Amino acid sequence: MKTDTIFYQLFQTFPGLLFELIGQSPDNAQGYEFSSKEIKELAFRFDGVFLPTIDRPIYFVEVQFQPKSDFYWRFFTEIFLYLGQYKPSHDWCAVAIFASRELDPSVPRQYRGLLMSQQVKFVYLDELAEETDEALSLEIVQLVIADEITTIDQANRLFQRMQQESLDRDFKRKVLELIETIVVYKLKNLSRQEIETMFGLNELKQTRYFQDVKAEGKLEGKLEGKLEGKLETVPKLLALGLSIEQIAQALELEVEQVRQAFQGLNSEV
Repeated sequence: MKTDTIFYQLFQTFPGLLFELIGQSPDNAQGYEFSSKEIKELAFRFDGVFLPTIDRPIYFVEVQFQPKSDFYWRFFTEIFLYLGQYKPSHDWCAVAIFASRELDPSVPRQYRGLLMSQQVKFVYLDELAEETDEALSLEIVQLVIADEITTIDQANRLFQRMQQESLDRDFKRKVLELIETIVVYKLKNLSRQEIETMFGLNELKQTRYFQDVKAEGKLEGKLEGKLEGKLETVPKLLALGLSIEQIAQALELEVEQVRQAFQGLNSEV
């Protein structure tokens, strides 16, 4: 799954996220409908378009996590093609979201008028300040840009936070599925079983993945597995920083079984 697809899901789930990223109140999203508009002639598609239902600007959003020298040429071309095709009555604003400032190729001088009119806003995700009372949507953004080492800790904190949040059941499940999608995308070297073990089963049982597996009659085999299969995951889980007790609880094993697997690993070194 591409990062822009993840952000498309993020904006769908948290419409106020865009306005938080550009320093505005998330309440502004109440006057917008989020969509993904295609430019028919050339099959261009924005990562997100926020269409106002009242007299406010249209927001065109593009997310970039890889170096791309022609980013602005393409972005502004799509915007003007959209304006020419749909001829909206509203003003507009472009929001360029980069994983880091070094990925920003800078706006070509041919478009300097857009900078002077302040119709272009820039967001550098790695420069977002972390706050103790950070909004849930921004905390999930931090998970997207986290390195592999911190992804596990951040995802666990998010799962714990979701347990404490008083949210609509369907919305909560949707957020859990989004978090799971991000984790699977970022930890490609881990198996599903290892990911399930790291984050506990109570939370993941609520996601679409587990519901689909259960519907196919495979959940029991997925969760229980053979003892040998479970013990094979112990070394990698230990390397990821989980304690023997945490692994035993997650794999539904006795602490002594995990301890023996750990001792066997050390004896081989």
